[in-house]
Amino acid sequence: MEGLICSRIIPIRAYGNQRNTPFFPSYTSSKRRIFYGPIRMMGPSTSPNSKAGSIKPLTASSSDLFDNTLPSKDVLDLWQTADAVCFDVDSTVCLDEGIDELAEFCGAGKAVAEWTARAMGGSVPFEEALATRLSLFKPSLSTVEDFLEKRPPKLSPGIMELVEKLKGSGKDVYLISGGFRQMINPVASILGVKPENIFANQLLFKSSGEFAGFDANEPTSRSGGKPTAVELIRKTHGYKTVVMIGDGATDLEARRPGCADLFICYGGVQLREAVSSKADWLVFSFKDLINSLE
Repeated sequence: MEGLICSRIIPIRAYGNQRNTPFFPSYTSSKRRIFYGPIRMMGPSTSPNSKAGSIKPLTASSSDLFDNTLPSKDVLDLWQTADAVCFDVDSTVCLDEGIDELAEFCGAGKAVAEWTARAMGGSVPFEEALATRLSLFKPSLSTVEDFLEKRPPKLSPGIMELVEKLKGSGKDVYLISGGFRQMINPVASILGVKPENIFANQLLFKSSGEFAGFDANEPTSRSGGKPTAVELIRKTHGYKTVVMIGDGATDLEARRPGCADLFICYGGVQLREAVSSKADWLVFSFKDLINSLE
């Protein structure tokens, strides 16, 4: 698109020990070079107003509401023998919804969060919700850069250990998100997920840095995008068994013939009954998935 900066930020080099002292790598685009300093891993906040603070362990009373918190033998077999595991990012790998956090940073948090809830609940087409949310605050390139520098990723408890366990057992790990590559690349760097294993949306900017929309050619920019991405992954690599892990309606969509063989709903951040009730397995802690691989 002439006159636009795609800002497809590609990691060049990561510094430091990823487990203990992760750093943002240097990033470059055709227009400018950006360097982000060291970041710290952030666990759940103790603030009563924090989304992270809403995470609670599964109790006996809450588990009684669902009949899929314990995996069947078939589900467990699929999980343990999977060739590839695809993760949603917002409210799954990370404790928050990236677009909501960016909108809050820009002063439009409440209005955008309402649309996010609709999109994740499946009540409106994803592409409509995405376009509407972005139109409410129209982030510039400099704003996105400032946000990335001041708001380090907040990873969900146990996700680092789970990804390491999966990779250690020979399974390939992918990130499939309706969020934006500019915000997901740093997360992938921390987790050691290769850039080519990321399927996400792309913010577009004019040559002046002004917001210019998003790349509608990305499969994850519309409803049905995640199944498309999973199907592409499966066909490209010839995987026999693929698992999708997430919390939203767009993640559940990936559980269809030719796409994901298994959908695991992660309810540790957001619990959407319309999604969790249809999952093959509902978990509230990544430790359950880690332990099941041992």
